[in-house]
Amino acid sequence: MLQTLYDYFWWERLWLPVNLTWADLEDRDGRVYAKASDLYVTLPLALLFLIIRYFFELYVATPLAALLNVKEKTRLRAPPNPTLEHFYLTSGKQPKQAEVELLSRQSGLSGRQVERWFRRRRNQDRPSLLKKFREASWRFTFYLIAFIAGMAVIIDKPWFFDLKKVWEGYPIQSTIPSQYWYYMIELSFYWSLLFSIASDVKRKDFKEQIIHHVATIILISFSWFANYIRAGTLIMALHDSSDYLLESAKMFNYAGWKNTCNNIFIIFAIVFIITRLVILPFWILHCTVVYPLELYPAFFGYYFFNSMMGVLQLLHIFWAYLILRMAYKFITGKLVEDERSDREETESSEGEEAAAGGGAKSRPLANGHPILNNNHRKND
Repeated sequence: MLQTLYDYFWWERLWLPVNLTWADLEDRDGRVYAKASDLYVTLPLALLFLIIRYFFELYVATPLAALLNVKEKTRLRAPPNPTLEHFYLTSGKQPKQAEVELLSRQSGLSGRQVERWFRRRRNQDRPSLLKKFREASWRFTFYLIAFIAGMAVIIDKPWFFDLKKVWEGYPIQSTIPSQYWYYMIELSFYWSLLFSIASDVKRKDFKEQIIHHVATIILISFSWFANYIRAGTLIMALHDSSDYLLESAKMFNYAGWKNTCNNIFIIFAIVFIITRLVILPFWILHCTVVYPLELYPAFFGYYFFNSMMGVLQLLHIFWAYLILRMAYKFITGKLVEDERSDREETESSEGEEAAAGGGAKSRPLANGHPILNNNHRKND
């Protein structure tokens, strides 16, 4: 049964154009071709990335945070209360007015005290500013290095300037060591992001991030073993071109450098819109949708690859909407808030909560303008 499923999965008609087989992609005459087995190395490399990240955040990002004067807010801790703690863990973090009144009778506290306890308890669970800074520093470092490395891999290739050459001789296109390592490192990094997403800072677009990481991993993996490597390197470098700008903007935001943060965010927004909403759909997607059909009839792998690209493009449109909404607020002089962040609540919101019936209202962070979070792709 398993062998049958394995044979169906690797059936040439699924992943390769008509009249071609996996035997055509076997190494010969000094030419090396991509193989699915190459991807096994990305899982141990992903674990290595997690280890490197731990030491980077400890010995590089933390001292850098101190140098930039990244300061934590003093958080008042919720006093021990078994009744309220049990409700918080089992029933919800934001009790409704009727539940506040019931908890007030059960705990012997006033309704205002119950609301204050839940507010402080929620703040305890929110990630610290230092944690956010360290995560942004790690991603900034990787994306910047990946972008530079990616450009070094593709800028001297003929298909960088003439997209029709992406498919010249496909799929009989041998790989070179720089392409191999670019692919393995990028894929390993996105595995590491997926492995750590549960413990990383959670945003309101948490589900979109998971979809993005999974789609990116599938796209990179498929483009490798189906030998879409030329197109894949272009797509990865294109995504890396804006990601490091976003992470650097967040770093300066957490450090309280408002003007620097805002200026970098404007540059990021421009680069994001140009690369993700112009170059990607009108050049890269045109290259992967139109040009292959000039060489061979469409097959399952062709539809699969472009469908996954479509998923990424929809996510780009979603994030572009958030970016443009933030840009509008910035241009009109309104406070630019993080459209996807979970902001810390303050004690000053108690009166508003009591009047509104217990629902805590989020307030902007005091140390600058929160910045939009985009992890990613790709690729992001």
